[in-house]
Formats: sequence, C-alpha cells, structure tokens
Amino acid sequence: MTDARRFEAAVLPLLDAAHNLARWLLRDAAAAEDAVQEAALRAFRYFGSLRANEDAKPWFLGIVRNACFTALARERGRSDVTLLDEDAWDQLEARSPSPMPDPLTALGAQRERTLVDAALRALSPPMREVIVLRELEGLDYRDIAQIAGIPIGTVMSRLSRARAQLKRQLSLAGLP
Repeated sequence: MTDARRFEAAVLPLLDAAHNLARWLLRDAAAAEDAVQEAALRAFRYFGSLRANEDAKPWFLGIVRNACFTALARERGRSDVTLLDEDAWDQLEARSPSPMPDPLTALGAQRERTLVDAALRALSPPMREVIVLRELEGLDYRDIAQIAGIPIGTVMSRLSRARAQLKRQLSLAGLP
C-alpha cells in the first residue's frame, strides 16, 4: 500500500473529530476548517513519522491542536468571543435520534445547549481542549496526554478543574 493510501486510510476518517476539536478550540467554524486543512497538510508531509503500529488519532489530533494554538497565537488581538453558528446546531439536531416532542421542550433544550456552549466557551483553551477530547471525542487520558504534550496527571487535574468550572457555571445558570 502506498503512503498516500495509508494516509487516506489513517487520517481521512479522523477529519470530523479534528474539525470538532478545532472548532471548540478556535470557537470559529471557518478558522477551524483552515486549521484542519493546515494540520492535514502537515500530517501528510510528516506521515512517515507515524509508526506502523501507532494509533493515528492521537497523532493527528496533536497536529490539529498545535495548528489551533498557532492560529490562536497569531490572532491574539481579535475578539475572544465567537458564537457557535446556527448551522452547527442544526447539524447536531439532525443527528439526534428523535425529534423534540413539543415547542416548550424544544425551547428548553435550546436554552440548555446555549448555556452549555457559553460555559464551554468561557473555559480557557487548555481546559476546553481536555474536555472536548475526553467528553466529546471519548479519548482516554493517555491519548489526551499525547495530543496535548502534557503528563497524564496534568490531564486529570485539568479535567477535574474544567468539570468543576463547568458545573459551577451551569449551576449559576440554573442547570442541575
């Protein structure tokens, strides 16, 4: 199998996870697309550094993470608040297993999503990173440590602090 085919098989299935991580870190869908594209180019260029038995997900998401933090460093002067666009929420709703039963329930769910989104956006990028990788992407501590380039103990402490901050913010907003 050629390197290009190996790259396609290993990395292309990870593009959704990469975009999800980038979108949460950068808080901008267009910037996330740019970061993922840049990361994919880097990954293709350095694909030979991925060992044959190594899992491509932490390796590629680490490259995406670095591209995002590079983009954040470049854009320090821009506004720090970008709302999650409606298209992203529409896509999430389209994937939900069942439609909302009534308008009141839909309004409550929309309010909850808005509050959770705001609470996630309020976290610092390192805290948001570990929450997204653990809770949204389902990665284990070892993989998160590899992606972020930090010890496993730091992953655990960041997750603990991030969860506590989220819980505090959501309880102040009236969510259980």
